Order: sequence, then C-alpha cells, then structure tokens
Amino acid sequence: MKYKVLLLALAAITTSCSPQADINYQIIPEQPQQTMDHFSASDAWSMHIIGKWPQEKQDQVADWLFSTDNDTNGKPKGIGLSLWRFNVGAGSTEQGEASQIGSPWMRTECFLQPDGSYDWDKQQGQRNFLRLAKERGVNKFLAFLNSPPVYFTQNGLATNTGRDGTLNLKAEHYEDFARFLANVIKGVEKKDGIKFDYLSPFNEPDGHWNWIGPKQEGTPATKKEIARAVRLISKEFVKEGIDTEITICEASDYRCMFSTHMTNHERGYEIQSFFCPDSVDTYLGNTPNVPHLIAGHSYWTNTPLESLRDYRRQLRDTLDKYKVDFWQTETCIMGNDEEIGGGGGFDHTMKTALYVARIIHHDIVYAGARSWQWWRAIGGDYKDGLLREYTDPDLHDGKVEDSKLLWILGNYSRFIRPGAVRMSIKATDKSGQVIPEGDTDPQGLMCSAYQNTNGQWVMVVINYADQEKNFTFKVDGSKVKSWQGYRTSDKAGEDLLPIKKLKNEQIAVIPARSVITFVSQD
Repeated sequence: MKYKVLLLALAAITTSCSPQADINYQIIPEQPQQTMDHFSASDAWSMHIIGKWPQEKQDQVADWLFSTDNDTNGKPKGIGLSLWRFNVGAGSTEQGEASQIGSPWMRTECFLQPDGSYDWDKQQGQRNFLRLAKERGVNKFLAFLNSPPVYFTQNGLATNTGRDGTLNLKAEHYEDFARFLANVIKGVEKKDGIKFDYLSPFNEPDGHWNWIGPKQEGTPATKKEIARAVRLISKEFVKEGIDTEITICEASDYRCMFSTHMTNHERGYEIQSFFCPDSVDTYLGNTPNVPHLIAGHSYWTNTPLESLRDYRRQLRDTLDKYKVDFWQTETCIMGNDEEIGGGGGFDHTMKTALYVARIIHHDIVYAGARSWQWWRAIGGDYKDGLLREYTDPDLHDGKVEDSKLLWILGNYSRFIRPGAVRMSIKATDKSGQVIPEGDTDPQGLMCSAYQNTNGQWVMVVINYADQEKNFTFKVDGSKVKSWQGYRTSDKAGEDLLPIKKLKNEQIAVIPARSVITFVSQD
C-alpha cells in the first residue's frame, strides 16, 4: 500500500497565546530505514540466584521485563522485551573459590559434567526465567557464552587469568566445543521447550580486559581463532539439522569493528575480516547459519558528544560498504561516562535513564542498529542493571526495585515491536529551510519514528533539555485520529504513564528531561 506522509511539528515555548512551530519534523515513509528486530537484556549473573527466590518475586521481575499487558488504567505492567539473552555457563560455580572468580554472583554452572555427560537440571534459576519469559509472550531467545566449558580451556578456568590474547581453548577441543554447543541447543529445547534462535559463541574477544586478571568469566580470541571455531560450529549445526543462527562477535568497542582499538590487527577490522571475501583466512560470509550480521557493544563510545555521532557514522559507513546488518548487543555505564558520574552506584533516577535513551537513539539513528540490548537485567550497586537487587546473606531471598532506566528502555521496547520499520525524518524551520540532523539535538529534542507491522505508528521523543518543549502532530491524508502518549519522567508514578490523547495538530507539551512515546490511534 502507498504510505502517507506523517508530519511532526515541534514548537518552542513563546509568549504568544498561540504558540507556533519553530521546527517541523516530516516523517517520510517513502524513505524507510532499517527493520527493527528486537529489544533485549541478559540474565547474566543474577537469574541463577533470583530464579530460585519465592515465586511471587520471580513473577514481579518477569512482569517488569517481559509483560505487554496493561493495568486497569491502561498503564503498561512491563517493558515487553522481545528477546531474552541466556548465559550458557562454563562451570565456574562448580569450581567455587578455585575458579578465581571472587563473587558467587559472577560464577556460572555448566550443563556438561566432568565425565562427559550432561545434567539438564543445571542452571535452574536461569531456565526458570526462560519459562517466565515465554509465558509472557517472548518468542525469541539468544544463548551466549563468556567462556568455553572449563574442561576444554587451556588453563582449566573460565577466566583468562593473565594469559595472552589467544583463545582459552585447547586445540584438541575445538570440535568438542562445537558439539557442546549443538548439545546445549538440543538439550534445552528438549528439557524446557525453549528454542535458541541465536547463538553467540564469543563475548568481547577483542577486549583487552580479557587478559588483565581473574575478575570474571571471559576469553579473548584472534579473528582466525573465531573463524576456525565458527566454521566448526556451523558444520556441527548442519550435521545435526540445527537452524540456530550464529552471531559474531560481540565486539567490546565499535572501533574494533571498523578499525583497531587498544589491540592489533589480529583483533581489529572485524567487519572487513569476517564479511569481505578477500579476507580468505577469516571470511564467514558464506558459512551456513551465519547471517550477514555483526554484533557489537557501545561501551566507551558515548563521550564526548561529537564521538557519540562520529563513531556511529564510521561504523555505519563500513557496514554499508560490506552490506552487513548490525545489532547493539550489550552496554551499561562505565567510568568514562563522566556526565552522569561513571558506573559506580545504582541510579534509580532520570539522570542515567536519559543518558541511556540518548545512546539508544544514536545507535538506532546513526549506526542503524536493528536490535538494541542492555547488559544485565538485574544488577547490584552499579549502573549495570535495569533493576536493582538486594539479597539476603544466604542468597535464598531478597527484594528487587525498578528504576527509570527500566521504563525508559520500555519507551522503545514496549511499543516498537519486531518487524517495525524506522522511517526517515526531515526537519525544517519556520521558513521551510532544512535543518541538517534536525531530528537529533543531543542536549535537547531527539525524535525517531517507526511503523509496526500492524500499520500502527510509533514516535519516541526525548527531551534532554532542562526546559519543557511544545510540539504538534499532523498526519496528512491518513486515518490516524489521535495519539496516545506514554510518559516517563522523574515524577513518581510517571513510568510509561498514559497521558491525555492528542488529536492531529493539537499542541502537546513534553516536560523537561522526560521521554514520551506516541502511539497512533485509528
């Protein structure tokens, strides 16, 4: 069907009784951008404990993360994540303190046992959340690893413990590693009825932190090692009739994807190396089960503000050159995010939430991300969780609190559903002059627009400024009669709070430092 032109006009506050638009956003369906796949977070280092807490507490967490239901007042009960990331454990839990990973929270069980058998009752807490996600409508699942099983690693551990930057996997166990992954895909589906649609066998293999010390599960790898392993995994999947897609390579920094950063050529230029046929040793573009897609993490690239755009432009240029799609698959707040005080100390407020909303906007609009995934669903006293846990000393119970960060992600995930198409936006001023990149003022208004597969329009408007802004909507020639807004702000209770519906061209107000998602009503 022929698309209609959607106009979003924003008006600055004036002293006039009838404010007029200073900026007009024209959303152009004839210039569609990327198709959105899903929004997600991971179960890492939390759900293996919280997934064994009293059921009512598990249910509350699951509702917050996965529910697409509304309460009796029309307020969303949760943020409707459409994909769930499952951390396939390496066996550091079974090793205890000998794992050299200090916190029990950061250790994981392994389905594989020392005698080569499998125990599908392992990772029970995490598997409980697979079930809870599926019960709430999640139908896409991704399995990811931080390390191969400890039985296969060169040092017998799931952490790299100061080794060099090579893969912590014995040469004679590459095929065993591939078989393990195939067995996990088949075993979890048989045990729990959960199919993993995607497998990510490496996590930040280019991250120099991987060989600094024994802090957490992880292993570096060169591009040649990744290519060898992925080819063997693909071969095993084909033999076993597994159609799970293998995603690569969860880069630790966007700069490692299109150049080199804090490492050498053996780990940099990943897009070119894996998807240019001239890269014979590492080319994976014709490998069964490997999509023309690369995954990366947006850590360390969010400041200063010019870098927020520039790094993503460079990434997008390289992706386009080699015709590769992109997922942003992990981020949280790090020490260089100085604008909000770095990563230390959990933040329930809009300070962190707005900062992350700005990252989401730039990843989608400038890098063309088809999927956006947060790191941990639940964390402790650090800015790495959507939710904050407080655990009893025996780990058998505790409490979990929500945050504005959770609901800000929901301004995207709850309303932009799988298959939605992002649409181009042209910004003009009062005189009709085009404003370059007028849809993105990183210190003011940022707007992106989407159309879901059911024809419904969705617009997310971020106001980063300390002043409220006025704006109006207009849909020329369409059947849209009104817009339902959902607002998140620092006010208590304003967590995807439904606000008064707007008619086309009716002036609306977006408060300072808030986010509103507008959904079309026919």
